[in-house]
Parts: sequence; C-alpha cells; structure tokens
Amino acid sequence: MDKLIFSAPINSLSFGNVSYNMLREFYKLDIELKFFPIGKDLDFSAFDKTTDDFKQWIVDAYNNRLKGIDKDIPFLKMWHLNGSESGMGDRRFLYTFHEIDSSTEEEENICKLQTKTIFSSSFSENVFSKKCSNCASVSLGFDEDFHETNKKYLSGKTHFGIMGKWEKRKHTSRIISLWAKKFGDNPDYQLSCCVGNPFLKEDQFKEVIKDCLEGKKYKNINFLPRLKTNSEVNEFLNSVDIDLSGLSGAEGWNLPAFNSTCLGKWSIVLNSTSHKDWANSSNCILVEPSSQEPCYDDVFFKEGNAFNQGNISSFSDDSFYDAIDKALINSGKYNESGSLLKSEFTYSKTVNNILEIIK
Repeated sequence: MDKLIFSAPINSLSFGNVSYNMLREFYKLDIELKFFPIGKDLDFSAFDKTTDDFKQWIVDAYNNRLKGIDKDIPFLKMWHLNGSESGMGDRRFLYTFHEIDSSTEEEENICKLQTKTIFSSSFSENVFSKKCSNCASVSLGFDEDFHETNKKYLSGKTHFGIMGKWEKRKHTSRIISLWAKKFGDNPDYQLSCCVGNPFLKEDQFKEVIKDCLEGKKYKNINFLPRLKTNSEVNEFLNSVDIDLSGLSGAEGWNLPAFNSTCLGKWSIVLNSTSHKDWANSSNCILVEPSSQEPCYDDVFFKEGNAFNQGNISSFSDDSFYDAIDKALINSGKYNESGSLLKSEFTYSKTVNNILEIIK
C-alpha cells in the first residue's frame, strides 16, 4: 500500500502515544500519508526522543493533507467509537478501543458503518461480533522509545507502582486503599502513584485521595504530578519493582502494565478483558476475577448513555493480598518471560496487520 488517509490525535495521552507509534511505522514504510489530526494540534511535547526528519514528515503529511486526496484512498481512523460516525472516502477503517463486556445499539451501528472495525483486543472483537459481521482485532506493540535503564532506584525498599487515569473502572482507589492497609508507613515498602485524571480539578483530586486513604497520610505513599515526557515515563516504569496497574477491571490493552512487564518487571494482572491477549501465568502474577460489577461511576460512565454500558471485572481482597505475596517472592528477580513480549508484540506487526486488513 502506497497511500493512506489517517486521522488520529497527537498528544501525551495513551491515544496520542498509539498514534505516534503508528505514524512512525507508516514513515518507515514510506507510505504517502494524508494526516488529519483529531484535536487539530500536533503536540509532540511527550515525544522527546523523536527525530527532526520524522517530525517534519508528520507536519508535511498534515500540511499536504488536501493535496491529491481521493475517495479511493483508504481512510483509517484511530479513535473512540463515540465520534467515529464520520469519515472520508469509500473505504473506511476504524482502529478503536473498547473495555466493557457489552455493546450498545449506537456503538454497533457506528461499527457497521465502517468497511472494517478493528479492535485492540480479541475480547472486544468477540463482544461486537455477536451483532456486527465486520469486526477484527489487532494487538498493540511495545514502544521502542522505552528501554531498560539498569539503574538502582530505591535501595533497600520494594517499590510498587500504579499508573493510569484515576477511575472506578481501573479500581484505582481500591488498589491504593488495600495496599495502604497492608504496607502503610512500613519503611521497607514504597508505593508511587502516577494516577491523575485531566477531567478532575485539583480540589476534586485531593478529595478523592482523602476518601481513598480515609483522611490518613502515609509516609511511604507518594502521588506524582503528570509526567510530561516519555523519558520520564520510562524512568518511572524502570524504578518500579511490582506494578499494580494491571488490576484494572476493564481495558483495551493497558499500556502501563504491558510496558512494565516488557521491561522485565512483575505486574499483578487481572485475568480479564484485553489482558488475556498478552498476560499469562509465566509473565505476570495473574489474579482471577471474583465477580462482575456495573461500570457506572456517574462521572465517566453514566448508566443509560449511548456508549460504554455494561460491566467490569472485580477481585476479592484475599486474591489481592495473595498476589502481593507471590509478587514479593519474585521482587528483584528479572522477569525473563515478560521481557520476551517486546519481540512478540511490536508496532511493526501492529501496523502491518492493520494494512493487511485494509488491503
């Protein structure tokens, strides 16, 4: 394939990181790209390892997006189902993320509008295939800008980490609360939380932390500000011995837990949704779901809406603490099986598999 129209965001959020990595593979393949950024801005601030040539190629693909455009050129959008009813040309493809265990009529109709809807996980493909015949799934890859630093960070301590938006869906509050009850103020253990949410104001965020920790302050739990660059993210991932981000109850892939595992760290992962595509008993500490619960939090997931209706997976307190004990046995040991994921899941494979579907 030599021509493609691509629409996706470029920013420091997870969608922006996926877009950036896809663009880099299109660049390597020398595809003539017409780039229509979602959100209009080209925000490269997070990508501090990028090259000037690649950045200029993206800018040129944006500036020349209307030159030579044609309805016969395939159109690929990387976005939520909500907002993907619009597109260009006669052949429209959507790469999207979905986390919940059921689909709505609105989501299904948007899926059916596409020539092919490509989900990031086989779980989501199976959810939509019950009503839609044009579904596929393609896994994400490991970002080549991340790497092992081989540094020593917190000598004499076991360092736990959790990363991602603060949401009920991700069990953020529950994970931190359970950890605090076991390790709070124990100087041998540290928990670093990179869990902000751009939709929460500063005073709201302070309130959710206060509720989570029942008004207590612990010397060994710290909340980090937003990490501005991928180099900072890389340092955070490398500093952590045991990652807790994988206990999320519903994911389209879960980049923090996946990237940590690829870097040889031990991740505690709920054996549900997209996690099943990459996490197993040899490369992670798996936790079996104990139940399903409604996803609604009246903030990001509201019951009765046209999108994101259904359930997420949950886990018991006992299974959390059992997994912690298993992870502590492995703490300090390099996760060889996890590191193999770097070569098994690459963005080169991601993009080539998407292009095969388009062809």
